[in-house]
Amino acid sequence: MAIGVNSLGFIAVAQVLALAGVVMVLVWCIHFMGGLAWEATDKSLIFNIHPVLMLIGLVIIGGEAIMTYKALPLKKELKKVIHMVLHAIALVLGIIGIYAAFKYHNESSIANLYSLHSWLGIGIITLYGIQWIYGFLIFLFPGGSSAVRSETVPWHIVLGLIIFSLAVGNAAIGLLEKLTFLESASLAKFGAEAYLVNFTAVVTVLYGVFVVFSVLSQPVVVVEEEAAYTAL
Repeated sequence: MAIGVNSLGFIAVAQVLALAGVVMVLVWCIHFMGGLAWEATDKSLIFNIHPVLMLIGLVIIGGEAIMTYKALPLKKELKKVIHMVLHAIALVLGIIGIYAAFKYHNESSIANLYSLHSWLGIGIITLYGIQWIYGFLIFLFPGGSSAVRSETVPWHIVLGLIIFSLAVGNAAIGLLEKLTFLESASLAKFGAEAYLVNFTAVVTVLYGVFVVFSVLSQPVVVVEEEAAYTAL
């Protein structure tokens, strides 16, 4: 299904939102939360790696990977490679981000996997990995038959959007969860940091919406006869 609107506007707005999201999460974790560190006496600095990598990795770079087919005026094969590389980067950053959360919990004597956010996170990163491996083997190397590719590409696209949407939603849940903890520990509910975290979640959700709209709209430039995503 595609809506009769060119994707350029959706993609442009998504880029602005992506930049805003990166700036906002970095300002929050570096300015308000004290910075990022893999080894530190203050264990919260280890945790700060988690929201930065999850937002920049799974959500933003993952979203950029999805939009490559509509945004880049390149040959389909080259767009396919860029799509897979960006998703691989997103997956690696996501895995490191999740490991950072476990590292923070373990070094702070906090239980792991007790929240909905953590349960969804493990499920999402697992699905993301399976989706990437399937895409690599079937659509890139060694590559499935043309019949297999044509029959499974609609499912690949739909499942990709579902996984991406889950990642966006879980990022918003995670921001809410952390903000709730901070407010319980005396953070001002109407202070600058609270507003920043809430607006970061809003920007994250809006970015996800515009990524989905870009997929459902018409490509910016059609280089080949086939529509974008056909015969991946």
